[in-house]
Formats: sequence, structure tokens, C-alpha cells
Amino acid sequence: MLDQAEQLRKLVKKSEKNYETNNQKRPVILTITSGKGGVGKSNFVVNTAICLQKMNKKVLIFDADIGMGNDDVLMGFLPKYSVYDIIFKGKNIEDVVIEGPFGIKLLPGGTGISKLNEITEEQRDNFIKMLSKLEDIDYIIMDTGAGINKSVLGFITCCDYLFVVTTPEPTAITDAYSLIKVVDYFKIKNSASIIINKVFDNIEGEKVFNKFNAAVNRFLSINLNYLGCISEDRKLVQAVKNQVPVVINFPSSAASEDIRNIVQKLLGVKSIKKDSGIQQLFKRIFDIFS
Repeated sequence: MLDQAEQLRKLVKKSEKNYETNNQKRPVILTITSGKGGVGKSNFVVNTAICLQKMNKKVLIFDADIGMGNDDVLMGFLPKYSVYDIIFKGKNIEDVVIEGPFGIKLLPGGTGISKLNEITEEQRDNFIKMLSKLEDIDYIIMDTGAGINKSVLGFITCCDYLFVVTTPEPTAITDAYSLIKVVDYFKIKNSASIIINKVFDNIEGEKVFNKFNAAVNRFLSINLNYLGCISEDRKLVQAVKNQVPVVINFPSSAASEDIRNIVQKLLGVKSIKKDSGIQQLFKRIFDIFS
């Protein structure tokens, strides 16, 4: 793991030098991850994307949870294809990208991410060329798998901003700390934003963050920002069962209001990379995983 993380850092620096780009539109690239599964990360991703889209922003979700992605399920879809089919089977990107509520786009990663080290230069170039059809995007949200591995760390290196979702449960907090510790140790990012999910109220959310932040400040050098909290809400549970995102299914629910408040804070962020178009993003991803 330590050797892999060190290699990731070197590869990212190299790729960022290689892919300086022109004055094309630069989407903001967000990586949303978690230290463990079951904390509501993908729910947050899908509902955040919908809120941004309703605010007239164009959003692409890249479901980068290898073999375990469920952003499509949360929106009531069952995709036929994934990135794997574009790269290895010659599918057109239009056949793979799913259009979700209010026009958000979803690109399923599937098992394609785990096979990136097997692609030929021709396959890579063809895929990058196809991505030009998706360049008119304001936000790219990468939904990673949970935990600490090469895949997760790779997607963290490629983003403008890192968001970590956790809950007040001790195991979730411990795993979130472990993830942030690795990110800090290898200087992959110098800051991260925290979302506390499944809280009783705002007071609990702030209390959990402050305690977590105190530990990080004491032992690590990374800066944490408190993005907000999301209420424990039975309406959200029901929305998952209905396979309809909660901000659509129950727009007046406490969870929906909390998510909208968090999304408002995202509207002011700007791309900080020189090469943040979707083609350049995947060029960096290919460099890291191949």
C-alpha cells in the first residue's frame, strides 16, 4: 500500500505536466469517498448531482466503485454497459452514458476500472476521443469505492476537491481518519471537506466534526472543512426502497433540506487544475492505473 501511494504521487505530478490544455471549459472535479461502506456516500452523490442540475449546472457522475457501484440503482436504472464496454468492446459512449433525473449524466465504471492496466494505446486514444462528446460539463463527481486502496487513492489524486462522508459511529469515524491519514502522509491532498451523515440534529453533526477535527489537527497536517451534516431520516430510507432520490421523492424532508444546504456551498468552488476537462481527467486516470 505505501509503495503504491508513493507511485501514485509521482504519476500524478508527471501527468499534470503532460496534459496542460487550452482555454476550454473546465469542469470542477469532485471525488466523494468514505473510509467504510454503508455511510450513505452514493446517496449523497446522486442527490447532490440532482440538486446541482436543478440549479442549471451540468453534472456527470462517474461511478468509480469497481464492481460495487449502485448510483444507477438509486436512480432506478439498470445499465446494460459500462466503461469496460466502451474500451474493450467498441461501444459508443452514447450507448453507455445514462441520462438521469433533470438531465444528469451517469457513466458506470463497472469492472472496466480494474482492467485499465490491460488497454492498448489505440484503445486508450479511442476512448479519450469519445469523451469529447461529454465536454460541456460543469461538475464531474467521482463516486469511489469505500476504504483505502490504489483505486480510491488514484481517484483522490485526480480531483480538484476531496469530500469524505462519514457517520457518528465510532467505526466510521475511525475508518475516515485512517483514510485521511494516508492522504495526508503522502501529501496527495492538503485539504478535505467532511460530511457527517445520519445525525440526530445539527448540534450532533458539529460536535462529531469538532471532535474529529481536533484529532486531525493534533496528529496530521491536512486541513479539514466542515461541509455540513445530513439528518437521520426515514424518508431517505423509503426513497432508497422506492429507487427514487430523496430530493425528488420527498423534497420537503429533513434530509433533502440538509443536502440542498450542503450543495449551496459547492456553487462557489472553481476548478483548480490546469487540465480539468473530462478528456484530461481520464488521461490522468489512465496514467495512474496503467
